[in-house]
Amino acid sequence: MNKSLPSFVLASASPARRKLLQMVGINPLVCQSNFDESQIKVTDCETLVTTLAQCKAETVKDRFDDALILGCDSVLTIDGEIHGKPESAAIAIARWQAMRGQTGFLYTGHALLDLRQQKQILRCGITKVYFANISDRQIRDYVATGEPLNCAGSFALEGKGGLFVEKIEGCHSNVIGLSLPLLHQMLDNLGYNVSDFWYLR
Repeated sequence: MNKSLPSFVLASASPARRKLLQMVGINPLVCQSNFDESQIKVTDCETLVTTLAQCKAETVKDRFDDALILGCDSVLTIDGEIHGKPESAAIAIARWQAMRGQTGFLYTGHALLDLRQQKQILRCGITKVYFANISDRQIRDYVATGEPLNCAGSFALEGKGGLFVEKIEGCHSNVIGLSLPLLHQMLDNLGYNVSDFWYLR
């Protein structure tokens, strides 16, 4: 164990993001931000997700003395329209009826705050997603599982929604909510070796 490293904190309650980090050997402290996203009124997708990611990370930073805090936020755009999590099953059904057979762009903002060095890095990952032309019944059945209600864009690539994505162009993990290649770059830019975090518990 490397005791010289700061704690790694995930400012998100997302099980998918936590699982991605654990999959690559990083066992984060999870600290949900509960940030009110409605405070941010921005129409540019990249600015929106990076601002929200930064706000989530900054909301929890006072709880720690020495930590790397990662905040993330994702939205999907279809024909320039921004979609976050659907507010209801009816909205999720309508969204799927509109986006089936279409392509969209999944934007994930990343904010990494280094309390030790008093530095922060903001990045945005963008992945193109091709949706299958699924039937009304499949849409209703999928929404009935509840999975789309917890996801930006009303689908989870790592879940049942993966059945309805024909292909992606770009980073796979970005669509799940956290670009692992971007995280590697951000840690590297702050002077950390990502493999050192494999041994933190």
